[in-house]
Amino acid sequence: MTDLKIETRDLDLFYGDFQALKKINFLAHENTVTAFIGPSGCGKSTLLRVFNRMNDLIDNVKISGKAYVDGKNIYKKDIDIDELRKKVGMVFQKPNPFPKSIFENVAYGLRVNGISNKTYITDKVEDSIKKAALWDEVKDKLKKSAFELSGGQQQRLCIARTLAIEPSIILMDEPASALDPISTAKVEDLIYELKANYTIVIVTHNMQQAGRVSDHTAFFYLGELVEYDETKRIFTNPKDIRTQNYVTGRFG
Repeated sequence: MTDLKIETRDLDLFYGDFQALKKINFLAHENTVTAFIGPSGCGKSTLLRVFNRMNDLIDNVKISGKAYVDGKNIYKKDIDIDELRKKVGMVFQKPNPFPKSIFENVAYGLRVNGISNKTYITDKVEDSIKKAALWDEVKDKLKKSAFELSGGQQQRLCIARTLAIEPSIILMDEPASALDPISTAKVEDLIYELKANYTIVIVTHNMQQAGRVSDHTAFFYLGELVEYDETKRIFTNPKDIRTQNYVTGRFG
């Protein structure tokens, strides 16, 4: 089996008095894609944000239990959160390019991290855009505003921006929900290609998408991780009646 990249043990998370996650035990291995599915408000995105400590930015969040990335407890006091977020990249639901050129969007993370070597930055930007399957579409307009790109191109640019800082894990929160079908297919193809070098966790409401891109699927309901297994089994032979009802469209 591949190496363990992410793990949680009996993880509880509260927003004030509301318990959003209940005793979550989860693990993801290197070079796999895991899909989180379940109705809105069931804890999928909350758990995703645990892995790069984005929940730290929300008031009144309390977490107990353990969360590990590469075997390190990421909620210990001595953890360097900036280093963690370099290792664990994030792609959001809506494309969020910066008001800069295409080139500078991808170079941004490198510059923020103190890299100033122009040749290195140029090479890294090109490499990241190529990895995001966008190079042929933008190579002649790198100095133009990122806002001139289509929604699907902007999302792949955001993926390139994430790749530039060399994470080993990429979190994707419904990365194709704002895109048309052709752009969605390109992002899905890209996820499949990136799996060779990255561990990917994706939140999706789209069952077909989970079936197409993921190796494993986790079904969440009311803050619980109800069932977690190989994707094929979750969709064809789930063990829990709640999972079965959800994947067959009886609720959710």
